[in-house]
Amino acid sequence: MIQTSHIDTFAIDHLPPLEQQPEFLFDLPELQLPDYFNCATELLDKHIEQGNGARICIRAAGLTWTYSDLQEKANKIANILVDQLGLVTGNRVLLRSPNNPMLVACWFAVIKAGAIAVATMPLLRAKELQTIISIAQISHALVDANLADEINLLDSQNSTLQHILFFNSEENNSLENAIARASHQFNNVATAATDTCLLGFTSGTTGVPKATMHFHRDLIAACKCWPESVLKATADDIFIGSPPLAFTFGLGGLVLFPMSIGASSVLLEKASPAQLIEGIKEYKASVLFTAPTSYRAIALQEHGLKGSSLRKCVSAGEALPSSTRQLWKEGTGIELIDGIGATEMLHIFISHTEENVKPGATGKVVNGYQAKVVDANGQELAPETVGFLAVKGPTGCRYLADERQKKYVQNGWNITGDTYLMDSDGYFFYQARTDDMIISAGYNIAAPEVEDALMQNEAVAECAVIGVANEERGQIVKAFVVLKPGFIGSPELTQALQDFVKNTVAPYKYPRAIEFIEQLPRTATGKLQRFKLKENS
Repeated sequence: MIQTSHIDTFAIDHLPPLEQQPEFLFDLPELQLPDYFNCATELLDKHIEQGNGARICIRAAGLTWTYSDLQEKANKIANILVDQLGLVTGNRVLLRSPNNPMLVACWFAVIKAGAIAVATMPLLRAKELQTIISIAQISHALVDANLADEINLLDSQNSTLQHILFFNSEENNSLENAIARASHQFNNVATAATDTCLLGFTSGTTGVPKATMHFHRDLIAACKCWPESVLKATADDIFIGSPPLAFTFGLGGLVLFPMSIGASSVLLEKASPAQLIEGIKEYKASVLFTAPTSYRAIALQEHGLKGSSLRKCVSAGEALPSSTRQLWKEGTGIELIDGIGATEMLHIFISHTEENVKPGATGKVVNGYQAKVVDANGQELAPETVGFLAVKGPTGCRYLADERQKKYVQNGWNITGDTYLMDSDGYFFYQARTDDMIISAGYNIAAPEVEDALMQNEAVAECAVIGVANEERGQIVKAFVVLKPGFIGSPELTQALQDFVKNTVAPYKYPRAIEFIEQLPRTATGKLQRFKLKENS
């Protein structure tokens, strides 16, 4: 019998069959968790119960919240969701906002109420949001008013979305006005440890997003492994970073990990390299989370962060070039903590501390996890042999009602889609992706999705998209375009197509390079030979 507090059993009903799920490991004593608990209690409320409610929790432009402040806001929003919007346990709630304090309060409100948080990146367009809402059957949404435009473009006739509340708004029907009238007392739902509390969407190589399902126990387990064995931050640390909270990299680095130890986090709505430098200096941040692209850009700036308050810097989201590591060390005196994680795994599972760095290596398997390199049949390979990365631990892949579960999980192991080799000392060295995913400046971009956007333009007859190496961004999106009769390739048309893609899907997905060609390489049966395009780029 399944243990659950969910009245709405959508998540339970759409879990992968047990035989398709990975083996989960709970060998560490700290991973022995109770059958029922709410992770909001562990991350937020326990600090107030322990007499630490006055500690600073969140810092932002012109704003500082203590743990008690955040608890009060989250409790009020939870009451609004339940009492005014009819939320029941197990409902899915869309969260749409840049990184700011109200987004965190809304996230905790959803978790406290026993519902499921579905955070989305601010750059997503209505078409992409509609897909997410449809897949997750989302009924409620809490949205920053500054991002209202795309929400207002949704097709209300073909949507399960019934309730939308906007915050950071002065309108009479805003979330703030409802908060002013709501009770600050809320009893967290006694959720099962295995109740889903988070759906993290990740792009697939087909362009159809997958929803990864994470339990209350997963979020706490993630806090007990990599942060405790590798990061080793303290309650006095001030965290800062660039990844959106809709990325599990951002959620972990800016919410879960600092709050699990009673530390504080700086939230920046915009976090370019220049803004990160300014934020680190202004707030005296000590722990930084961002992608290699950003580290490189900061290190190359004349007035960087030498002698700053930083003491720990974490790189993930894409492979870290050795040259970037060296630039950062020379510019700041700090050794980067590299790591690989996955939305499916929730966070980092291979990494290293500053003391055991090996140039070119991602690191060793994190405490609580196991990893190996396997061949196409799942057989473990000898050291120094390139193969597929396989990993398992207390977290793992559960796709919501998705046939791709069978590919990601094989024989109890999570097969991440990365090729690696492991040396005789147990260090893992990244080789490449095994699919057509393009990783540019830390963003995952599915080639078919960009192709679909381009094909909607009247000038495009056919197209194919690949990732090409780029020193600054890791990879960039390059499109090969066959034009319809009457259209001629030109710099003006290139710009027009780039702008078209930016207005069709999230702007970061647009092709930074476009090459006009007469025809695409195909097999005799008509299949695109994408590898031939890669060979010539």
